[in-house]
Amino acid sequence: MASRGRPRSFDRDLALERVMEVFWSKGYEGAQLNDLTAVIGVTPPSFYAAFGSKEAAFREAVDLYIETVGARPMRALEDATTVRQGLRAMLEGSVDVATSSKPGGCLLIVGAVNCLPENRPARDHLLRARKKTLSLIKARLERGVREGELPADTEVGRLATFYHGIMQAISFQARDGATRKALRALIEPALRALPGCP
Repeated sequence: MASRGRPRSFDRDLALERVMEVFWSKGYEGAQLNDLTAVIGVTPPSFYAAFGSKEAAFREAVDLYIETVGARPMRALEDATTVRQGLRAMLEGSVDVATSSKPGGCLLIVGAVNCLPENRPARDHLLRARKKTLSLIKARLERGVREGELPADTEVGRLATFYHGIMQAISFQARDGATRKALRALIEPALRALPGCP
């Protein structure tokens, strides 16, 4: 007698990628169970067997996004030789990510904006991820101060918040249909905020 639940051909990793794309496109509240089951071709019981719940699937999708798509801008920030090069690469990477999907934007920013009270845990998961991004920007600026690229009195907290805000602006404007060219035009003015920038 055949067992019920997930079919044998079910590829959970591929399914999670597709679930991530649905959440990226529709947001947490906009993504309905039938959207999630349709994109991976399973029944609701099979979906629950694989992921546990919609919220658990969302958390996994966000974590996958951070490890894959969302990691590129932050890696670019870390790997660059100078702070300025790193911030430029991070913002360029943000533009690439925000314009790489049809709906536009960044899953961490547009995934859950105004949630119903019962969906607060999903929103909080995104908030923690965004705070991690902010802390990475701040750490790179602090390194710039230590290495003498930025003045010792640089307000790294305020500057990190500013560049994080630019990333959010890129995401929201991409969601509103801004072109890659228009978004990249934001980068040079943003870099002028660096202390000692010509």
